[in-house]
Amino acid sequence: MRSFALPIVSVACALLVGGCVVDQAVTGSGRVIDPSAGSPTNIASLTDVVTANPSDPNAFNMRGTAYGRAGKLTEAIADFDRALALNPQYYQAYANRALAYRRLDQPQRAMADYNSALNINPSYDPALVGRGNIHRQQGNDDQALADFNAAIAVNSGDPRAFHNRALIYQKRNLHSFAVEDFGQAIGLDPTAPEPYNGRGVSYLATGDTAAALDDFNQALQLDRNYADAWTNRGLALEASGDIDKARGAYNRALQLVPNYAPAKEGLARINAGKPRLRT
Repeated sequence: MRSFALPIVSVACALLVGGCVVDQAVTGSGRVIDPSAGSPTNIASLTDVVTANPSDPNAFNMRGTAYGRAGKLTEAIADFDRALALNPQYYQAYANRALAYRRLDQPQRAMADYNSALNINPSYDPALVGRGNIHRQQGNDDQALADFNAAIAVNSGDPRAFHNRALIYQKRNLHSFAVEDFGQAIGLDPTAPEPYNGRGVSYLATGDTAAALDDFNQALQLDRNYADAWTNRGLALEASGDIDKARGAYNRALQLVPNYAPAKEGLARINAGKPRLRT
C-alpha cells in the first residue's frame, strides 16, 4: 500500500526517495482490509453490523478501518476506542488506531498505541513496521532498523519491512543493501511503485543510469501521477545527457505538484545550461 504522504529523504548526489509503504489496517483475524472498504455502501453495511452486535469489538474495529479508508479519522478513532474498551487486549485495534493517529500527525499517540500492541503481541509485524516508520521519520535510525529487522524475522513475506529497511540503508549510502531490500519488496508486491522508485535512486547514486531509468519507468507505468518518480526520471535523463526528455519529466512533475522544489531546481539547471551530467 501507498503512504498518504511521501516524505522526501535526501541521499547521495542530491537524489530523491519516495516515502515509506503505509502500515496496513487489519481485521481481528489479521486479514488486510480491502481498498474498497471505505465506500459509503460498505460503511453503511458495517454500521448495521455494529447496531446488531454492540458488544462485539470486531465489528467496531472493522467499521473503524472502513472509516479510516474513507479519510474519516475521527470516526475511525472513536470506533477503535470502543473496540478497545470492549477488549483491552485487542492488539490489532491498537495498531489500527496508531495508523489513524499517524495520519493526523500525532506521532506520540501513535507510538504509544504501537507500544501497547507490541506489549500484548511482541511479534505483531504491522506494529513493528509502524513503530519503525515513526522512528525513521524522527531520525532514530538505529531503533527503526531494529524494528524492521524484527518485522522481517517474524514475517519475511512483508514487503513494507523490506522497503522501509531499504530506506535506512539508502540514507546510510549502503546502496547495495538497499537495492537488495527494494528487490525483495518488489518480489513480494510487484504492483507497488515505491520500491521501483527507491531502487532506481540507489542505482542512480551508484552510477547505473540505465538500471535507474528502467526502475523509474516501471514506477511510472504503475502510477502515472507519481511526482517523485517523474523528478527522479528527470535526474537520470540529465545524467545520461538526454536534456529534452529530462525537461519533459520535470515539467510533468510540476504539473502534478506545482512549485515542487526538486523538479523546479532540475528545470532551472537545464534552462541555465548547467545540467547534472554523469561523470
